[in-house]
Amino acid sequence: MELHEIRYFLAISRFESFTKAAEHCNVTQPALTRAIQKLEDELGGRLFSRERGHVRLTDLGRLLEPEFRQMIEHRERAKRAASRFLRLEGAQLTLGVMCTIGPLRFVGFLNHFRVAHPGIELTLIEGVPARLSEMLLAGEIDVAIMARPDGFPDPLRASPLYEERFMLACGQLHDFSCRNAVRMREMGGQVYLQRINCEYRDHLADLLQAQGTEILRSHRSEREDWIQSMVVAGMGVCFLPEFSATLPGIALLPVLDPVVARQVCLVTVAGRRWSLPLAALVAALRHYAWPPSRFDLSEERPAAPPPPA
Repeated sequence: MELHEIRYFLAISRFESFTKAAEHCNVTQPALTRAIQKLEDELGGRLFSRERGHVRLTDLGRLLEPEFRQMIEHRERAKRAASRFLRLEGAQLTLGVMCTIGPLRFVGFLNHFRVAHPGIELTLIEGVPARLSEMLLAGEIDVAIMARPDGFPDPLRASPLYEERFMLACGQLHDFSCRNAVRMREMGGQVYLQRINCEYRDHLADLLQAQGTEILRSHRSEREDWIQSMVVAGMGVCFLPEFSATLPGIALLPVLDPVVARQVCLVTVAGRRWSLPLAALVAALRHYAWPPSRFDLSEERPAAPPPPA
């Protein structure tokens, strides 16, 4: 059966007249009559009977009328949903964000995207790169923003968004707090507070070892706020990405010899088709003017000496 046949049926049921139904549907009466006859042949029974000049539904017609009405309503709902989707209204996306990415850079993008695409509902899921990679491959998130020092394996595809320098975080009463920068080799003997969720944790440890720098390992935590609170309390130092949200009382200093920076990437699954809302999100991430680092990532300027006592 065809949808136009069902519309003709409902029009006849409403007006109780083939003539008025044909006018309402903007077709000729013979065309409408042929369509109803075709529908009756397919269903195997009469849908209408004529009584004293009036058209009435048969028992079969009364049985099928609510079913036909639902079919038209479902079609209209589907058309409205498709129209809203194609206009990027009411679309839902899930964005995985590495838990060590601070909001200082990212909130600006979120506001920019909301203004440009107010109809897209964006859900943020936080996690470490390994977990986000699993969720991306499983289709539990649509796209991810993350970084790894050794890159991403197939079938993941990474597109660089921006670079972010690692800084040394110390309390405001720490000897380093008056410095302009700190060299890796100058961290010997420092009490180090380890951020468990830092994706560059092992990479930074290897760099310290390569410099022959021995640090004193102290507390470890996956909670960024706990580690920062310990830094503020003078319990030790840690590495933080430049655009991390920091607690009051933390001093951030560039690290030199070597400069350490991570490349934050947009990560997708190769070969997976994108919906229109996802394509809009990917394009917005790639073309957004991410705020630049406050420091030259290639600079190797010496640390300033501490002020005289």
